[in-house]
Amino acid sequence: MNFENLKNSRTFKRFRKNKTSIIGVALLLSFVFLAVFAPIIAPPTSVSDSYLIPQSGYSPEPVPPTKGHIFGTTEQQYDLFYGIVWGARTAFKIGVTVVFVSLSLGIIMGGLAGFYGGWIDEITMRFTDIILSFPGIVLAVVIVAMLGPGIEKVIIAIAAVSWPGYARLLRGDVLTVKNFDFVAASKTMGAGDFWIFIKHILPNSIYPVIIVASLDIGSIVLTAAALSFLGLGSPAGYADWGQLIAMSRNWILGTSGNPFAYWHTLLIPGSAIFLFVLSWNLIGDAFRDILDPRQQ
Repeated sequence: MNFENLKNSRTFKRFRKNKTSIIGVALLLSFVFLAVFAPIIAPPTSVSDSYLIPQSGYSPEPVPPTKGHIFGTTEQQYDLFYGIVWGARTAFKIGVTVVFVSLSLGIIMGGLAGFYGGWIDEITMRFTDIILSFPGIVLAVVIVAMLGPGIEKVIIAIAAVSWPGYARLLRGDVLTVKNFDFVAASKTMGAGDFWIFIKHILPNSIYPVIIVASLDIGSIVLTAAALSFLGLGSPAGYADWGQLIAMSRNWILGTSGNPFAYWHTLLIPGSAIFLFVLSWNLIGDAFRDILDPRQQ
């Protein structure tokens, strides 16, 4: 489909009428811009790791925004602007990686369960029920505590507790789609199970999972931020929004009776997380309109 046909399509027209989706795309593109051009916007100072936030000193008291530090500094004088810019890369790395891994596992497990049924379905669904019986954040905390802190460990932990929801959702749609006439016709013509699943069943059952996955990226980043706040995520000085909020915990109430003395330590990274999550929640509506064939 060329651009002119896309522009005149009903899907694109419906997308343009959805103002909230346009806002979501604009916000998301802003964070994409930050992540892509992070080395230009905030040039790295560390040779070993670009995600290490530069320090201008070691004073425990944060410094409000100044000309040299437009977002101010956190405790131990970490530059907040650098942390916000490079934290966008961290947010995308965590959110996209977790969704890719958990979505892949969910498609495999849910697809097998729904397509073959029987004992495969029973074993797979009972295993997902066991994982879903635990609160996701609690199970993620346990996994990270066993593996040790670090961004990679956070990704593994969150992916381990996220895939069962995708598996159950895909299984339900596969159970419906596999009974359609075009699937029976493909079997009659001698097509193999793998071909039928990839060519016919998956394309007609995956769109709800993709929509949910797009909405989950925001909650995944929130979960990662919570783990960092608890000291189970990225190490101190790493460009991670949750870590920046963790550095503000001692200054949330301010000092000397002024609750707004160190407002920047909480409001700026908190706003970054809020807008990032909001962009994915809004963009999920756009994905629904684009990918749902029943909306065409």
